[in-house]
Amino acid sequence: MNTPTPPAGPSRRGLLRAAGTAALGAAAIPLLNACGSGGDPGSSSGVTNLTMWGSFSGDQVAQVNQQLAAFNRSQKDIHVTYQAQDTVETKLLVAIASAADVPDIVLWDRYQTALYAPKNALSPIDDLVARDKVDLSAFFQEPLGEMRSDGKLYGLPLLVDNRSLLYNKALFDEAGLRPPTTWNELVDTAAELTRRSGGRLSRSGFSLDDVGQFNMYMLQAGGRMLSRDRKTLAFDSAPGMAVLDHWEELVKRKKVYEAGFAQGIDGFGTGAVAMKYGGPWDMPGYDAIDDFEYGVATPVSGPGGHRGAITGGFGLVIPAAARNRDAAWEFLKWWCTVPENGTAFAKIASWLPGNAKSVRDPYFGTGHWPAFVRTMDFATVRPNTPGYSDVEGKALDPELQNFLLGKTGARAALSKAARQGDQILRQNL
Repeated sequence: MNTPTPPAGPSRRGLLRAAGTAALGAAAIPLLNACGSGGDPGSSSGVTNLTMWGSFSGDQVAQVNQQLAAFNRSQKDIHVTYQAQDTVETKLLVAIASAADVPDIVLWDRYQTALYAPKNALSPIDDLVARDKVDLSAFFQEPLGEMRSDGKLYGLPLLVDNRSLLYNKALFDEAGLRPPTTWNELVDTAAELTRRSGGRLSRSGFSLDDVGQFNMYMLQAGGRMLSRDRKTLAFDSAPGMAVLDHWEELVKRKKVYEAGFAQGIDGFGTGAVAMKYGGPWDMPGYDAIDDFEYGVATPVSGPGGHRGAITGGFGLVIPAAARNRDAAWEFLKWWCTVPENGTAFAKIASWLPGNAKSVRDPYFGTGHWPAFVRTMDFATVRPNTPGYSDVEGKALDPELQNFLLGKTGARAALSKAARQGDQILRQNL
């Protein structure tokens, strides 16, 4: 992801099964009995009309609307309408500053909380959580922590993801291979599955096309992206060098991947790539390919048995200037705290729910879900130190690209990225 996370990721497709729709309505009723229009602004004929902003677009709009329709049917007091926005965080600040129409609730990239909460863009919800005795232990704790800033809670995790190892089952069965569990096994397996034709790469054993996953490899190497006081960078280190040596083994010595290979096509879905790290959003597309069998395994461990994965995703937040805070909170509770509702949206859009109780549903024991669920046992969020996202995007990622292209060495790449990155952090202290 640099989920990273990802951003919302590719367009996600899915269908809500009839049983899921019934569960949505039934589960919501107890939460909303106490919620009336209460004279809130935005009320019409006794109904409080809420506006929800989010960055989900394309097919994702229909997915969100399907979930909102279930909420709107479940009670008579609140009606939520979704409005897709690009650069949703920036537009929220503009709306607040200009006293324009501010949304009542936002589908929020959790990673942005540490940046925008200090700008007074979001409403803390600690009072509402305490009042309604919401069990915060029910959520995945790493994503929940990403919704905090300066000791205050600004929302609840809604959707979580991670990158786990996707592998082509037909190619593995043909070669008599099992999914790798360590860096060394990954290298050996990728080398065995790589094919060349006329001296050119025709099948990559493993795709290394996203340098934004460096943070995951650092965890597997037993390293950290930031120092313990979170004021300086820590990737220019022995673990960082171990990551780039691992990448060099894959790309330059074993030659299982080349920069730009299968660019513009889905190499994994076409069989041109045997393994890659991917997220749950990939499943609907691959499930729809005829005669294509793939498996999902947890990320491999690095030297010393260190395990590492990054979880990203979205939460629901209430803007500080929202006019209908109480009604927005009722909707937020309905989606985030009722396990059946989180499961229902997973069936629509192929996301893991932020409520860990949801993944106890038998649905997540089917298909390719189990590996993604197991990965959540050790997945951590990216550092939420102000300026850190720019460290990766502006300092580290370009140098890693140069390294993979052979334009710079490992030590030079990490050193330059660390110098530039530390300067970015200092500017945000």
